[in-house]
Amino acid sequence: MLKSNKPIVIPGVYDAIGAKIAEKVGFDAMFQTGYGTSATLFGMPDYGFIGAAETVDNARRICRAVSVPVIVDSDTGYGNALSVWKLVKELETAGASGMFLEDQRWPKRCGHMQGKEVVAQEEYTEKLGAAIDARESKDFFIVARTDARATEGLDAAIERGLQNKKTGADAVFIEAPRSLNEMRKIGKAINAPLVANMIEGGATPLSSAQALNKMGFKIILYPLSVLFANTFATMNILQELKKTGTTAKFKQKVVNFDQFNDLVELPKFRKMEKKYGFSKIE
Repeated sequence: MLKSNKPIVIPGVYDAIGAKIAEKVGFDAMFQTGYGTSATLFGMPDYGFIGAAETVDNARRICRAVSVPVIVDSDTGYGNALSVWKLVKELETAGASGMFLEDQRWPKRCGHMQGKEVVAQEEYTEKLGAAIDARESKDFFIVARTDARATEGLDAAIERGLQNKKTGADAVFIEAPRSLNEMRKIGKAINAPLVANMIEGGATPLSSAQALNKMGFKIILYPLSVLFANTFATMNILQELKKTGTTAKFKQKVVNFDQFNDLVELPKFRKMEKKYGFSKIE
């Protein structure tokens, strides 16, 4: 996919069913969002509440559900360079195809929130180097993310991106540029696969994959679209149920019982049941 001239559009998912839907729709890769993981596991914001255990457990469930590459939001690596080394081993074992590793100071927060801090570049370089050394497969894709745009300015963030590429990152991610002009500057300054992060209502203006690709961005990430859309749909149908006592009005706006059973591959398990089940033993 990286060798193609086309941009790679990657949706964010946070559970196995969302991953299966993304694969069924036809996406060739997906991103396990830390924001979504925190929100759906705990009902809490992306504010440093999840750790390595929750991230790896969620990755294992998602990776088992699909056959396409899953790149995992690994926040800051949840500790020092040794913590990152261990995390990479666990993510590979879980079936992940890559990770995002950021340079925020813990406790981290969503990249489009206020009040972020970043660690010294030297500390991040150690963590990034540990991630690179730890991977068993060179195909395990490591995205180096910097949040320095918010704390040190765009030029400093670009310098960090250049250093991260030099260290050996497979892709460079400058989080939360504030205009298309800033994105163009990033695209011109860094010769590497670049990530553009498209968050509805976030700090960076939304733009099409084609336009972003022309600016120099290869990976176009939509990490929260599924979460926001599901939240909108859930609020609407529950408000209707609370108000009227029925969901009949939404009959044409939801999948039905049989359609959902097909999505979760019930026919496959029925065949397995006939092969292995109690009825055969009898």
